[in-house]
Amino acid sequence: MNRVVTAVLFAALTATFLFYRGNAQRGNAQRGNNQSSEILTPPLVYAQGHAGHEAGPKVERPEKKGAASGETKQEAPSVEIPLDRQQFLGVKLAEATMQPFHKVIRTVGRIEYDERGLATVNTKYEGWIEKLYLDYTGMYVKKGDVLAEIYSPELFATQQEYINLLRWVRSRKADTSWGQNVFKDTESLLEAAKSRLKLWDITDDQIKEIEASGKPLRTLKIYSPVSGYVVQKMAILGMRVMPGEKLFDLADLSNVWVIADIYEYELPFIKLGMKAEMALSYLPGKNFNARAEYIYPYLSNETRTAKVRFTVLNQTGELKPQMFGNVEIKINLGEKLSIPDSAVIETGTRQIVYVEKGEGQFEPREILVGVRGEGMVEVSRGLRAGEKVVSAANFLIDSEAQLKGITPLQKH
Repeated sequence: MNRVVTAVLFAALTATFLFYRGNAQRGNAQRGNNQSSEILTPPLVYAQGHAGHEAGPKVERPEKKGAASGETKQEAPSVEIPLDRQQFLGVKLAEATMQPFHKVIRTVGRIEYDERGLATVNTKYEGWIEKLYLDYTGMYVKKGDVLAEIYSPELFATQQEYINLLRWVRSRKADTSWGQNVFKDTESLLEAAKSRLKLWDITDDQIKEIEASGKPLRTLKIYSPVSGYVVQKMAILGMRVMPGEKLFDLADLSNVWVIADIYEYELPFIKLGMKAEMALSYLPGKNFNARAEYIYPYLSNETRTAKVRFTVLNQTGELKPQMFGNVEIKINLGEKLSIPDSAVIETGTRQIVYVEKGEGQFEPREILVGVRGEGMVEVSRGLRAGEKVVSAANFLIDSEAQLKGITPLQKH
């Protein structure tokens, strides 16, 4: 019995071995035939024809993408925020539109005297103040008002000399025995004496008074050269004055200057003749119109600001030097593509906005911003009119995009 089982097992093993051996031989034979056909097939070689024409058929080779036909446009990434989640986050959209763009510069201004309305009163001769009509500092005077009367021995002697020459000329005019040359010389001396009185600021009316009376004036009056307020008074009754010594300082306050500090990055927007408004904290609701007249050619090293001078009418006298006021300058920059300032995310090196693409998709996009003003910002590059951007909760959408590794396309 054991011999029969052993014979059956041996026969089965032999049949299995022969089966796998035959399959292996057939597979090797097939691979050998294929290799032989490849080796035996000669390569096609074509000779080049005349004038650069190919003799054989043209073989088209596939072009590499990005080399000949240009690089494939990269698809803009986007982050998906479902509608119900947008409502929960408080997402708001704003449309990029072309609209009039205004920039407002607000600063503080200090009121100063208009230097063109300042005047000082002094004399060109030595003397003593015998009468003083200006009693106190701050007094208002009009142009031509008498300020003081001064006695000067030197001036008195010059008047007497002029009177003597005048009498001699008048007495000799009827006498024809004198030659014409003598009269011309005498008249020249008379004109010289008269000119000396004028150089000492003696007015024509005072000279006519001297000529009419035939007597020198003991004191001569000092008149106000301008209308304004006395801001400094050095003259005292009985005081001796010397040539060039200051007696009064007068200031015309019908116009005043407002000196405003403007930051250096705002200076390009300031132009001469530009209008501004100034308001005082203790006069609510009242604005004063101002006009830019001068931009000072230097900056303050401490504040990095430049001074701009405005002129303001002050007919009522409400504006007084050394007051402070709020200056507002409105600048019309024309129509510009603009979006709310809150829609822009500043990363330090780039400005990012999230553009709505529909169906809850938001594309992070890099833009280039320009002028900012009144809660709006100009978009110089990166957006088209009509596109909508996220203006509220954009930081939450940006956080979602960062978690998912979604970043804006790099701009080259």
